[in-house]
Amino acid sequence: MSTVIFVHGLWLHATSWDPWIEHFTAAGHEAHAPGWPGTLPTVEETRAHPESVGGYGIDDVVRHYADHVATLDEPVVAVGHSFGGLVVQRLLAERHVAAAVAVDPAPVRGNIVLPPSSLRVASVALRNPANFRGAVSLTPSEFAYGFGNELDEAECTELYERWTVPSPGRPLFEDAAANLVPSSPAAVDFSAERGPLLLVAGGMDHTVPASLTRTAHKLYSRNSHEVTDLVELVDRGHSLTVDHGWSEVADIAIDWIKEAGL
Repeated sequence: MSTVIFVHGLWLHATSWDPWIEHFTAAGHEAHAPGWPGTLPTVEETRAHPESVGGYGIDDVVRHYADHVATLDEPVVAVGHSFGGLVVQRLLAERHVAAAVAVDPAPVRGNIVLPPSSLRVASVALRNPANFRGAVSLTPSEFAYGFGNELDEAECTELYERWTVPSPGRPLFEDAAANLVPSSPAAVDFSAERGPLLLVAGGMDHTVPASLTRTAHKLYSRNSHEVTDLVELVDRGHSLTVDHGWSEVADIAIDWIKEAGL
């Protein structure tokens, strides 16, 4: 069995992976979910000290997880959500991990057109240049739009109160400018020699609409002969790793990892 490392995205604390860790451990994997650089051990501490997470960019996050992977027993599979999905693609392309699962991954360089809903979510940070070096939090209504649009109000509120934390604004600025910067940290080498990759799209996602994940799959398919699979869950939103249906997504990942021989 492989060692699995979970990488969260913006606005969710690393402990949001706790149910996944238990699920993967029961399936025989060793599982870890370290937080992003600067993230404090608990949701409450991170909320109380937003300055601890401010200023970190995509490269910082990739290096942070690459250093952690180097301490783990091989083979390592990286599972990431949202910006964590972009991070695990880079970890895979740069051969830090043996395989990767990217769930509703933030768009990589090469996605030319961002849907209006993605721009609306990103504007939480982009509307204020000071957020490049600072931390950004979501309001309940912003979380409901970006994450919980397929949930009832009670579940959406519960997830917001349980898991949300401030996150650095810099990755959103870096991703927004990705196609203007050839050396963008949001760029992934689609032609890299690497292990298998699974892309998972939520068909109702406002933050990372499925069209962005389908485009990423096409970019890989055009430039690589390596295994790149795509699963689309047509009725799921961006909350799919933490909401009532999380185990369906986890089981898809577990089954895929098994089929990959890891």
